[in-house]
Amino acid sequence: HVQLVESGGGAVQAGGSLRLSCTASEFTFDDSDVGWYRQVPDVECEWVSTINVAGQIYYADFVKGRFTISQDKAKNTMYLQMSSLKPEDTAVYYCATDPSAPPLCGVSSHPLAVWGQGTQVTVS
Repeated sequence: HVQLVESGGGAVQAGGSLRLSCTASEFTFDDSDVGWYRQVPDVECEWVSTINVAGQIYYADFVKGRFTISQDKAKNTMYLQMSSLKPEDTAVYYCATDPSAPPLCGVSSHPLAVWGQGTQVTVS
């Protein structure tokens, strides 16, 4: 079945870097726009970045210049290179394809939505 699996999270000091990966199964990045989101407790799901099917890239203002989204279609994997990390970047990061904007990451009623399980990023 269609599946997205994130990896690469962890703990890092402020100013450091991490690279998140999102590997797709039964799904290709030519099928839908895909992106990264993040969730902090008691805060709504926050959009981080998107690559659409045309290859256009978009970033939330709070990550512009620090995060880079990319895809390796041969590996069916999407990446989020995060640099100059700040404590406020601490969150569970998800990759997803979802035409809706659910208030909670990973909880969507849209029939075309696919979310990964999330990976924790902690910046201290």
